[in-house]
Amino acid sequence: MTAARAALQRLCEGNQRFVAGKTIATTNTVHRAELIAGQKPFAVVLGCADSRVPVEHVFDQGFGDLFVIRVAGNIATPASIGSAEYAVATCRARLVVVMGHTHCGAVTAALQEILAGKKPESNNLRAITDSVRPAVEPLLAEQNCKDLADVLPNAVRANVMASVDQLRCRSPLLEQAIQEDGLLIVGAEYSLESGTVTFLDGDMECTR
Repeated sequence: MTAARAALQRLCEGNQRFVAGKTIATTNTVHRAELIAGQKPFAVVLGCADSRVPVEHVFDQGFGDLFVIRVAGNIATPASIGSAEYAVATCRARLVVVMGHTHCGAVTAALQEILAGKKPESNNLRAITDSVRPAVEPLLAEQNCKDLADVLPNAVRANVMASVDQLRCRSPLLEQAIQEDGLLIVGAEYSLESGTVTFLDGDMECTR
């Protein structure tokens, strides 16, 4: 079991290698075979399903290193929370990262729905924007903002931290792990432009 702060450092070091183009993670068959008996991921990442944000690549990690949960908008659905609970309770991971990204389509769709009345094309898509809206609506009210481009960066981060709060507060299992076992749940943002991950609790960039 890797302690939370050590796991966070490991992710940062991996992202530094990714940004520098000096990745070392491999997908060799021998290591894959070793994992058949079980898994011990050192961190959990709840990320967006966006194809431009391949989590293992971004953190330069290989088979068995990360327990990755991906859903559009990195929203904390019951299934997402349950998946994180499994990784913490069964795999003994002690770090959970909610990672959003710049130019998130799910957050953009939620803002378009609020600002322009543009409705999603299906009830399933609407379920995603409905999950994002509570995080971004107060932001629009506070800033009295009517321009999507102006509010999108802050909306992406607000949506990440909303999922962090839900993981921390809506799961007795995770709450107990925080209090008793040193579990750390943090938010992060991946920059499509630079490849850098910024951890939002303290705005720590992995490249620093």
